[in-house]
Amino acid sequence: MISPKIIVLLFLLCLQLANGQRNPTISFISKNKVVNIGDTLELLCQVQDAASYPVAWTKLGREQTFISKGQSVVIPGDRHHIFYSEGDSTYKLIIEKIQEIDAGIYRCEITTSVNTNYSADVPVLVRIPPVISDNSTRSVITTVGAKVALQCYGAGYPQPIISWRREKHRLLPNNMAFFKGNTLSIDNVTKDDRGTYYCIADNGVGGGARRHIGVEVEFQPHVWSSQPKVEQALQYDADLHCRIESFPLPAVNWIKDGQVLNDNQNYRISIFARNDDFMETTLRVRRIEKRQFGTYECRALNKLGYNYTTIELIESVNIVCPPACGVGFQASYASKSSSVSVALLLCTTFGLILLRW
Repeated sequence: MISPKIIVLLFLLCLQLANGQRNPTISFISKNKVVNIGDTLELLCQVQDAASYPVAWTKLGREQTFISKGQSVVIPGDRHHIFYSEGDSTYKLIIEKIQEIDAGIYRCEITTSVNTNYSADVPVLVRIPPVISDNSTRSVITTVGAKVALQCYGAGYPQPIISWRREKHRLLPNNMAFFKGNTLSIDNVTKDDRGTYYCIADNGVGGGARRHIGVEVEFQPHVWSSQPKVEQALQYDADLHCRIESFPLPAVNWIKDGQVLNDNQNYRISIFARNDDFMETTLRVRRIEKRQFGTYECRALNKLGYNYTTIELIESVNIVCPPACGVGFQASYASKSSSVSVALLLCTTFGLILLRW
């Protein structure tokens, strides 16, 4: 029969063996972290009963990357540091100068055998300034009456919010100054919808990202004249002015009595392109003869059609300035028996003053 003392000794021995084989545990792991680029990241892993086992920090991904084993850093570079506190058995991982590639899941792991380990994970999110994605619209060329959808997408963390504005604070086609969403639709496009639109991606990190999206609207020419009737005296020059709005810019002709006019001793044509969709043209009629009075047509043609306006050149008894400026002083004298006539012609920007005696 076994004595009570032997039973007590056996129990204590079993208790000691059990304590010596206690499994290690991770008693604390840092909570989820959100950091900015350039920050210093600190992750804590507190273990128990792990003095006899290796403790490692790794980063999960397509392949598991080892950062540290025990108190040694194994990853290349000088941004990672490991510190061990014996007092509370804590392994502290420090990553300096955080980069975008540092985002991911970090694992504190205790390995007890080839097939046995204990681990705990910490997700780390890195705030990333927004960028406009490559699949966003860059520019659009459309026509009057069409429907256009401008697309804009952003990447970053947190996910950026997309908004739209227009150049020079002009209203958007929906009559709003500001619109949120990935798609800005323009129904029934008009020529007034052409211009620059701003796609803005903002997530509160940095100053946001912006892309300029040019919208070009093709339309047939619009032709007009601010002076549809021009007067001038015989043998003096006259200027006929015509303005054209069109995209693309058109071919321009001046026509008289069904004939296309060209530069010669009777006419001089000037064309001035003010920008991509506006131009001016001037026809100078030189030393007007009787046959040159009448109706002139300013015609503009592009691939979408043509348009024109007419200007009447009318004979006047007075000399009109401009362009017939700088006439000066003219006088003619006859004998005493003849009549004397003096004409003083003054041409200024205010017009012509004609004095006769």
